[in-house]
Amino acid sequence: MTGTKTAVEWLASVAPDPRACRREWERDPRGVALLPAGKAWDVLFLPGELGYPTLDVLSRVLDQLGPVLADFGDQRLGFLVPPGTAARWLGTGVRSAGAGTWIVVPYPGRT
Repeated sequence: MTGTKTAVEWLASVAPDPRACRREWERDPRGVALLPAGKAWDVLFLPGELGYPTLDVLSRVLDQLGPVLADFGDQRLGFLVPPGTAARWLGTGVRSAGAGTWIVVPYPGRT
């Protein structure tokens, strides 16, 4: 299974209808899905001036970097982290999405 296919399965698993989510992404890889945070992952959103250096450091010190969402228009990065992290996170300039929130997720691997 390719990395993108594995990511699709993992992300779609939290959708209200995982099969429909996968079908929609397969039909239009430019599409997005609205997915609930707090089930398999939370998200920490960092502004670019903090997010890009963080990504650089993590990519150097970790054997395998976890999933990251990039919003190049707003210059933000979203780091997918273990569920429950958002409820415990304290940090200036960092937004979080956890249980009870939904996020827009592009097809994995899309740039």
